[in-house]
Amino acid sequence: MRSTPGWRADGAGLRQTVLRRRELRPDDVAVRVDYCGVCHTDLHAVRTHTGEAPLVPGHEFTGVVTGLGREATRFAIGDPVAVGNIVDSCGECAMCRAGQENFCHEFPTLTYGGTDRHDGTSTLGAFSREYVVRDEFAYPLPAGLDPAAAAPLLCAGITVWEPLRALGAGPGTRVAVAGLGGLGHLAVKLAVALGADTTVVSRSAGKADDARRLGAHDLIVSADQRQMAAARDRFDVVIDTIAVPHDVSPYLGLVALDGTLSHVGHLGAVTVQATDLLIGRKKLSSAGSGGRPATAAMLEFCAEHGITADIELLPSARVNEALERLERNDVRYRFVLDLSDLPENR
Repeated sequence: MRSTPGWRADGAGLRQTVLRRRELRPDDVAVRVDYCGVCHTDLHAVRTHTGEAPLVPGHEFTGVVTGLGREATRFAIGDPVAVGNIVDSCGECAMCRAGQENFCHEFPTLTYGGTDRHDGTSTLGAFSREYVVRDEFAYPLPAGLDPAAAAPLLCAGITVWEPLRALGAGPGTRVAVAGLGGLGHLAVKLAVALGADTTVVSRSAGKADDARRLGAHDLIVSADQRQMAAARDRFDVVIDTIAVPHDVSPYLGLVALDGTLSHVGHLGAVTVQATDLLIGRKKLSSAGSGGRPATAAMLEFCAEHGITADIELLPSARVNEALERLERNDVRYRFVLDLSDLPENR
């Protein structure tokens, strides 16, 4: 087994410890983790951890290839790479054959908290100095993308990229993004770059300057009933990135005839009145992560258009501070950990 330092859940927080990684299988690559984003999934996992299995968060990271299995031919030592929240799938079901490994019928293997398909162990995430992954689930990091600011693209970015592409966002379409956080600010950047007329929907008018800086053409204050009424039936696509339970009815009201509300921020139960869908033949959908082709395409698109996340970079020793501030929504718009403060692999 390989040893590497990392941050493991201990009570309601994380502590530094030594982690065990598998020896390289034939199709594996070893990646020195340089930067890893911190998302609400990590926060939820740590705060609800029961201790029954080891938990090491982190599933959006960039780094450099440091080792190759004997059949791993996609990379060379020293190549910059990016890895997201899926590290394996069955490879055989209809979804996997369609390049939608995120919808694998046998459920994809998650970067942490998943079950390794070969040895049954629990996967440990990238709040660590090294990660071992199948080479098919690592992606070349395009030149020109800052590796720290690119890390959140592998979770937040792909989560909003897939529905934007699937729902046809582009020139001649009107897109609204509800919530201007880790997912929302990337949804705005991507929708604008795709050519869509893009609006932010926020609880606060105080986000107007940020919305314009990100490229949005307008901001609607969701607490202002007159503004919401004036925007009724306006948008072909509404990307709902709000990370807490909420009523989706006001956002369905913004959807145009035959348009779609994609609910990606909170994946709990949703209650919908049928008439909110009936009037306007509106659709309610969701999305999560992305398959390998879409992830690779997103990274190339972001490199072409200069899109990365707006981040606050912290040394990994401040990971518990990052979680506490994320819990208070005290970040614009994504924390990223610099793992170089961890000691060298043992």
